[in-house]
Amino acid sequence: MPEAKPTIAVLGGTGNLGFGLGLRWARAGYEVIIGSRQQAKAEAAVVRLKEQLAEGNLRGLDNPAAAAAADIVVMTVPFASHQATIESVRDQVQGKIFVDVTVPLVPPRVMRVQLPPGGAAGLAAQTLLGESVCVVSAFQNVAADHLEDLRHDIDCDVLVAGNSLEARAAVITLAEAAGMRAWHIGPIENAAIAEALTSGLIFLNRRYGIDGAGIRITGAPTRDPAAKPDA
Repeated sequence: MPEAKPTIAVLGGTGNLGFGLGLRWARAGYEVIIGSRQQAKAEAAVVRLKEQLAEGNLRGLDNPAAAAAADIVVMTVPFASHQATIESVRDQVQGKIFVDVTVPLVPPRVMRVQLPPGGAAGLAAQTLLGESVCVVSAFQNVAADHLEDLRHDIDCDVLVAGNSLEARAAVITLAEAAGMRAWHIGPIENAAIAEALTSGLIFLNRRYGIDGAGIRITGAPTRDPAAKPDA
């Protein structure tokens, strides 16, 4: 009997990146809950999602209710809303996997790396939520427009950082379900790699006129990442 898929809440799912991730996961057969500060906006996003999917297990709730109803919670909000959103769902995400997609961009200088004082938004999320929450950082370097277009193959790898090997593996499964290849890159401190890289990719897009620059990891793996503990 196939293992049941986890229910995914996408906080900030009314924005382009969250909408695109939710769309891809709903198409892959996951139950997806779109979260927003206002339930009406979440419900409106679900209507838009259903216009693109003939079938899909979708609903819209406010952020705390969405987080409470999900097995895995994915946060896709602007950096300015990072701390407030985490604080609004802290109680609801205890004991769960919390995927932080936030990039610490500070407009208008979004092409300049501006990591927060603690070193990474993902690390700040882990500190705010506590050790009973498995914070995983991922999906920062994927173009939202590409996610929203189901005809588009995602030509971008995903870097996955977090302190729990099992939680990272669960997020890698989600990336693969959405049509992407993903890689373990170590503990949550290493979230800074993907977060900083985003500003460089934005620069590449503008300098060279690229439509959604992404990254690829080269080389052929010779070891199962689950077979050996992290260093």
